[in-house]
Amino acid sequence: MNQYATDLPRTRTRPSGRALTLLSLGPATVVVGIVWAFLQPWRLTVFHPRGEGLWWLLIEPPLLVVLAGLVFHALVAKQLVRDLEEWKGR
Repeated sequence: MNQYATDLPRTRTRPSGRALTLLSLGPATVVVGIVWAFLQPWRLTVFHPRGEGLWWLLIEPPLLVVLAGLVFHALVAKQLVRDLEEWKGR
């Protein structure tokens, strides 16, 4: 019977403050976009389309802020943290 848990290293490294800051920028931006949408619901024409097309419904400022936060977190922040940790290790 193999015990895989014993093969794992026992030490855990904690991310640096810079890494935590980079990783929190995306989720913070998403939260700001959601708060903005709740504070100014008239900006979201999804609630009252009034003959607007699909393009107009998708391109709303609060929705774009949420999308920017998600893209930053998924594509940019993780790579920046990886590069930061690699640079720190040199």
